[in-house]
Amino acid sequence: MIRIVMKKMIFAMLALLLLTSFAPQNVTTIFVIGDSTAANKNLSKGSPERGWGMALQCYFDEAFIRVDNHAVNGSSSKSFIDEGRWDRVLSLIRPGDYVIIQFGHNDEKPQADRHTDPGSTFDDNLVRFINDTREKGGIPVVMNSVVRRNFSADTLVDTHGLYIEAPRNVASRMHCHFVDANRITHNLEQSLGVEGSKRLHMWYKPGEHPAIPNGRQDNTHFNAFGAHQVASLLADALTIEIPVLKKYRTNDDPCRMP
Repeated sequence: MIRIVMKKMIFAMLALLLLTSFAPQNVTTIFVIGDSTAANKNLSKGSPERGWGMALQCYFDEAFIRVDNHAVNGSSSKSFIDEGRWDRVLSLIRPGDYVIIQFGHNDEKPQADRHTDPGSTFDDNLVRFINDTREKGGIPVVMNSVVRRNFSADTLVDTHGLYIEAPRNVASRMHCHFVDANRITHNLEQSLGVEGSKRLHMWYKPGEHPAIPNGRQDNTHFNAFGAHQVASLLADALTIEIPVLKKYRTNDDPCRMP
């Protein structure tokens, strides 16, 4: 009986050693926390809407970099914490992982369960994300919000105000990596112009897409083309801000995104 138990223990230990040997210990995770512009989307009804976080994996070698997207539709920096979503991410962070922090679109909204103020509660939440990430041995990367497609004549006009300055200021004060996603997407939208920039967004005429029979004019959210364009540019910016990531950057031949 004792011999049988010993044999079982030995087999169990060998199995554990084998599993550990083949586990992807060299894989670094890039977590994304943020709002609907980055979020994973419900594709069950064939919607073409995509968040840029869904496409980011296509621009990093998945053998070494794994993108884990926790951005959620409607989230602000406040609601992401209050709903327990940040605690979930914190439980997954390992030393050396990265956390991309991008909020602002919903912090601007007046609802009490979403709203924060730049220079005050918004900044406090960003500081918490940064400090908590560092305590787990992770590396925080702050981004400000992507632009809305808001043209006046031929010029793209900002809609975020101080909500795009606060992340920059917090990152500077906290000596944290910062990527100016607002400037990057502003330049992209402006370069495409009033009509061309519609191609990035959920902008469809009635009957143009089977999942949107009545059409849609959405200047905030991306379709698959827009998500890939933004993800590619943000991947470039990440490799500039964090040069060690450059060797894992893949070429611009987009992988299949659902």
